[in-house]
Amino acid sequence: MTAPAPPPVGPARPALIADIGGTNARFALVDEAGAVLARERVATRDFDGPVAAARAVVARHAPDAPPDRAAWCVACPVTGDTVTLTNHDWTFSISDARAALGLKTLHVVNDFVANALAIPDLAASDWVAVGPDGPGQADAPIAALGPGTGLGVALLVPEGAGGYRALATEGGHVTLAPGNADEAAVIARLWETHDHVSAERLISGPGLLLLHRTLRALGAEGPFHESPDAITAAALDGNDPLAARAVAMVFALLGTVAGNLVLSTGALGGVYILGGIVPATLPLFRASPFRARFEAKGRFRDYLAGVPTRVVTHPNPAFLGLNRLLRTG
Repeated sequence: MTAPAPPPVGPARPALIADIGGTNARFALVDEAGAVLARERVATRDFDGPVAAARAVVARHAPDAPPDRAAWCVACPVTGDTVTLTNHDWTFSISDARAALGLKTLHVVNDFVANALAIPDLAASDWVAVGPDGPGQADAPIAALGPGTGLGVALLVPEGAGGYRALATEGGHVTLAPGNADEAAVIARLWETHDHVSAERLISGPGLLLLHRTLRALGAEGPFHESPDAITAAALDGNDPLAARAVAMVFALLGTVAGNLVLSTGALGGVYILGGIVPATLPLFRASPFRARFEAKGRFRDYLAGVPTRVVTHPNPAFLGLNRLLRTG
């Protein structure tokens, strides 16, 4: 007896990757090789949750071949099935979202886990070195951090045969330490209204705005600005010394935090700076005290001197990391 022929196999369905932040969610439909078939950015305020946003994107770009698997990263801790964004009011269940979208699998990770997972797949043209640029220690962890709406921090740990494991952290909420009297004065002023001044309190977009206003409150003279973008634009223009001072102080504080992170974790494989702020202000960052403060650890200056620090300029490294997550699970 002849066995019946197997049913014809249709074209492979795409996967849906998403980088979900407090303000925007960036979606892309990708094929099995990770090539982007369609992409769209939506405002989180326009939807009541990621399922509604995903349905709208799929309806516009793949109504006849909806995705059957997905990988999302979110700007918040992921510790169980329920996910609540830190800087937005979206809350969702991973299992419910998977079922609602008809997915076989849905991976959800912290956004800086996705950024860290991108690092092995970055080309040399996807980053710019700041300071000495050696190869880093091959068998050591790599640190990924960067300011945006908040301050994301993650580690990438080598795991044999070219594999890597990304570790989520909440390193953006470590207690912020001053590196000089000016920073100490700013932090002391903030203690009047905040019981804990974290790294993210000042090393972020909202933090830059708070820092600028605190400097003015402490007597510094300069124009008032309504947003972090206005401050960085004024600093880049070169005609606003206070804006330039505020941006430089944020980058100096970032150097302190990055150096502390390497000392605490042994991330001698390198430090990769991501997020929206630094790549957009790269000339200011390269001229800032960041690298000097990174190395300013007294007797352990030499320990840090050989660690490369690189700014990632890839337009969306989280998508690279999410594609890696789809491949490796």
